[in-house]
Amino acid sequence: MSLLITDECINCDVCEPECPNEAISMGDEIYEIDPDKCTECVGHYDEPQCVEVCPVDCIPKDPDHVETKEELMLKYERLMAQ
Repeated sequence: MSLLITDECINCDVCEPECPNEAISMGDEIYEIDPDKCTECVGHYDEPQCVEVCPVDCIPKDPDHVETKEELMLKYERLMAQ
């Protein structure tokens, strides 16, 4: 499952540089997470780094992009091969 940033985001800019897959970018109004790049930090860290640093707790799992740990690891491997 990838993550998503809700409209509670305050644009504090701390999540974007923490993402090892460069999945976070500024959207029209708030930061957004590209589900094709988000591995919930599987392959890099034990916990999603954006969630760890977010001061307002606005980064839940995205119910529209459900993935197992195995699928996230395969996505990580695919991204690292590019």
